[in-house]
Amino acid sequence: MLPIPKPWDNRPQFENLPPKSQLPTMYDLPSESPGDAGLPDDFHILQPRLLSDTFKPATDLVTDYFTATDMNLYYDPANPMHYKRPDWFAVLGSKRADQINELRLSYVIWQEEIAPYLLIELLSPGTEKEDLGTRLRDIEQPPGKWDVYERNLQIPYYAVYSRYTGELKLFSLIAGSYQLFVATATPNVKRKKLWLSRAGIGLGIWNGSYQGVFGHWLRFFDVNGQWIPSPEEQLIQKTEQLTQKDKQLAQEKSRAERYAVRLRELGIDPEAY
Repeated sequence: MLPIPKPWDNRPQFENLPPKSQLPTMYDLPSESPGDAGLPDDFHILQPRLLSDTFKPATDLVTDYFTATDMNLYYDPANPMHYKRPDWFAVLGSKRADQINELRLSYVIWQEEIAPYLLIELLSPGTEKEDLGTRLRDIEQPPGKWDVYERNLQIPYYAVYSRYTGELKLFSLIAGSYQLFVATATPNVKRKKLWLSRAGIGLGIWNGSYQGVFGHWLRFFDVNGQWIPSPEEQLIQKTEQLTQKDKQLAQEKSRAERYAVRLRELGIDPEAY
């Protein structure tokens, strides 16, 4: 079996291979970010988890989809070592592997051939300028996140959210450029934010408790405007439904027993009916 070819490998056996097969795959590219400042904080763990828990596209519109958190996104086959590491993104038309040894190490555009449909960055003081495309960079440096998402990948929807101000900025790709779709610092659950027609769900700000932490959270809602429940919420709902059903059965049994007692008081055997 031939070793995986690299674009810098000029050995004769690779000369006639098509360009795509000469590019590194996710097995060749680093999936860790040793230069990054530390691991994600609690919010950067919980918020993406809620997004993935509630990202449930309408099945009649989308059958396969994939979500990723804090995963290297390799975007440029001409510079295969260049990558960005979004806080969260969703891809339509691709799905998560169903075998543990096939789970993605990174998301490599030239391998997947499908760009993300929605990408979300969670603002922090050290990343705000980078996330909003206002950071100046040296011409020799790789392009910033904004340029990559807008120009290289042309991601249809890009969202930036600050938990410190409660501000959600949504950008939609129009004629090749991002246009501000919604900007608000006063979240209102009744005013839904963004409808993703291709996925059949919407993205908005929810005020509630997730994993025991209360505040404003990003999450998805369905065509009826109802927040899509997380697995934890589904379990709670099911438990409440079973409890309510048990109460109804107990009430019906108690009512039947009282009726039987009344019949006996009237000299009527309830067993005869």
